[in-house]
Amino acid sequence: MAQQNSFDIVSEVNLQEVDNAVNQAQKEIIQRYDFKAIRTSIELDQKEKKIVLMTGDEFHMKSVVDILQSKLIKRSVPIKALRYGAIEPATGNSVRQTVTLQVGIAKDDAKIITKLVKDSKLKVQAQIMEDQVRVSGKNKDDLQAIMAMIQSHDFPFALQFVNYR
Repeated sequence: MAQQNSFDIVSEVNLQEVDNAVNQAQKEIIQRYDFKAIRTSIELDQKEKKIVLMTGDEFHMKSVVDILQSKLIKRSVPIKALRYGAIEPATGNSVRQTVTLQVGIAKDDAKIITKLVKDSKLKVQAQIMEDQVRVSGKNKDDLQAIMAMIQSHDFPFALQFVNYR
């Protein structure tokens, strides 16, 4: 019997790196002159996987988002893993925005990935396993071709390949 090779397609975020990026963004906001008179905060809820941004107005909110994104990029956290909520009014003439971290692949997105794998006509199988997709086959070259094909496809969410064996 020939050996079966496989890899998993996942959507993960390193929460420790997100926490470090949030702390760095807070330090930069404290140092910046344009934020001196404005109460601004960035809070990370690791259990809910959400970041809450609060600041004085929408103009400063855009600056806070830019600062946070730059810190996340430096820490190799994929920006595609962020889902931005609407900017809503908060207490004391301030605004709030909730950013949700997408962890795991949704069922509909997993179906799109498996359809893409099946349409490739390579001798591999794709199966949905909770919040990830496992691709398996006998030929390692076919698996690498699937990896290249999925990387070249522009998905609206972040993807990583793990457990390659």
